[in-house]
Amino acid sequence: MSNSVAENIANFLKEYSPFSYLSHDELIQVASSIGVVNLDQHKILFNINDKLHDSFYVVASGVVNLSVIADSEETLLNKCYPGEVFGLRPFFAKNNYMMTAKAREDSIVYAIPIGSFKPFVAQNPQVLDFLLESFATNTRNPFDKENRGKLMTDNVYTDNQTTEMQYFQSLAYNKTPLKVNNAAIVKDTAQLMTENLSDSVIVTENNHPVGIVTDSDFRSKIANGRFPLISTINRIMSSPVITVPENVSVAEAQLLLLKHNISHLCVTVDGSDKSDVKGIISEHDLIVAQANNPGVLIKEIKRSRSAKELKAVREKLTNLIQSSIAKNIPLPHIYNISGEIITAIIKRSVELSILDLGSPPARYAWFSIGSQGRKEQFLLTDQDSFLVFEDVATENYRDVKDYFLKLAKRATTILEKVGYAYCPNGHMASNMLWCKSMSEWIKQYNTWMKTPGEKSNDISSIFFDYEFVIGESKIEDELNEVVFKNTKNNALFFDFLGNDALRKNAPLNFFKKFNVEEEGVNKGKFDIKKRAIMPLVDGARLFAISLGLKGINNTHQRFKQLALSDPKFSETYLNCADAFLILSKFRTLEGLKNDGSGEYINVEEMSKIDKEKLKNALGPMKDLEELIKDKFQLTQFS
Repeated sequence: MSNSVAENIANFLKEYSPFSYLSHDELIQVASSIGVVNLDQHKILFNINDKLHDSFYVVASGVVNLSVIADSEETLLNKCYPGEVFGLRPFFAKNNYMMTAKAREDSIVYAIPIGSFKPFVAQNPQVLDFLLESFATNTRNPFDKENRGKLMTDNVYTDNQTTEMQYFQSLAYNKTPLKVNNAAIVKDTAQLMTENLSDSVIVTENNHPVGIVTDSDFRSKIANGRFPLISTINRIMSSPVITVPENVSVAEAQLLLLKHNISHLCVTVDGSDKSDVKGIISEHDLIVAQANNPGVLIKEIKRSRSAKELKAVREKLTNLIQSSIAKNIPLPHIYNISGEIITAIIKRSVELSILDLGSPPARYAWFSIGSQGRKEQFLLTDQDSFLVFEDVATENYRDVKDYFLKLAKRATTILEKVGYAYCPNGHMASNMLWCKSMSEWIKQYNTWMKTPGEKSNDISSIFFDYEFVIGESKIEDELNEVVFKNTKNNALFFDFLGNDALRKNAPLNFFKKFNVEEEGVNKGKFDIKKRAIMPLVDGARLFAISLGLKGINNTHQRFKQLALSDPKFSETYLNCADAFLILSKFRTLEGLKNDGSGEYINVEEMSKIDKEKLKNALGPMKDLEELIKDKFQLTQFS
């Protein structure tokens, strides 16, 4: 290829990921090896079940459709526009193509040889991350004009989280691999692999890996007659074995496979070949793991057409949370990821309801409140929401409200089928009390804040932890203005919120023992939500509203920000922030263990160390309580 042509191609590629991560000289090397493919309209580049090509592709001009056949019908997965990458299966899998690539119009695509591009992948983790994401999600979202050139996951992660993205992928692998010793006979080993439906066996000495044999070794060394079947296994094994520790991430494992041009990794206790074998990771394991990537889950949600499909994604989220906690990923990062995925599920539930009912008759906004409003909903807890619709003419009000109530009932029903139970207190948009016009909501918040106590049964503090989900975002701005306008010189409101925060039952009794439930199905268990977590949630909310902290709902983030905004008491705030994370982790682990909300903990089953850790986390609550009493001079309702 002439220098000028290569230069033009390089200049084109540098505008798009992952090529933008490469230097100019590297791009010239890539461009010099590229093949140019002209596709007439409707021309197929590769078909389902076709053998894999030795290249992957970038659209240079035109549009290429990616589709699959389902129930005898062709289903469009995505449209690839100029600069978009597709056909990555040869990079990450050995089986045939699982979709069809067909030109929607006359198109030109660049064919990039995988052999010549692999070195750039092995040397550049950012390139690998991009290709992993692109392969797992099929392609980017071509209709998102604001985020052209970005993967779906770029919309989920903040800048400081992208480097941690790879660690949120759950990696399940074979923890009982086949093992033989050096003296094993090839024929016997082949029989063992066949009986166990395994494509690999690890050769060990004292349970330390010294070699590995895979199907490909049998094809390349036995089937062609190089070694007889009566040979010992050490004659055909690959050695040394590439080993990894048990907590290896998906991207790290994939990088090693590419770098060493192998198909399996051996998992050992400390990641070296001098420790015991714990398992084996195959290419197939990595492909499965990529499907649990947060960005992939978001994309699955956007494509879901039923509660059943959304529930399947929610189950994957549970696995993701579990594996992230096991890897000791900081809880605030897991909150962010989980919160975004759950928000996407709620949003899709509303969208599916609109598809059934037809377009809304007025502008509206759906809000999550409570734990999801604070981005703290890891587990399958109940759903909390409200809906605001714009003011309409009096004669249209009844019809408009009826529509939004029907919409909310459909959406909450979908969420209930996904696994989020109905709120026992009725705090849902499907309740006519919490589906109202903008004027009615302004009146509601004014009443709550100006005369809090007159109808205390009508006020719930969770309505001050709201997060916009779908609809008209400007409505959230209007609500914020009402709330923070009413905080000025409003001692009555803060008296009420302050006393409400102090009204929770004490977590420990006079003898420093846990106050457990005295009756009911949870008799003898400790209510970690009401007695430990909620006092911190209520305290953080109280101080955040009083100091005018807008746009921060998460309890941990609130305490961290309060430490900056009110430095005199920063130590108390920071201690509360740490305590909240510790308590939340206890609850999450309990919920994951029993597939529930994790609200009630059997302290008798806890280790002595965990009991002490739990008690220590309750310590800052007393300081917070004293700070609330001092700051707001509580007398009105005491």
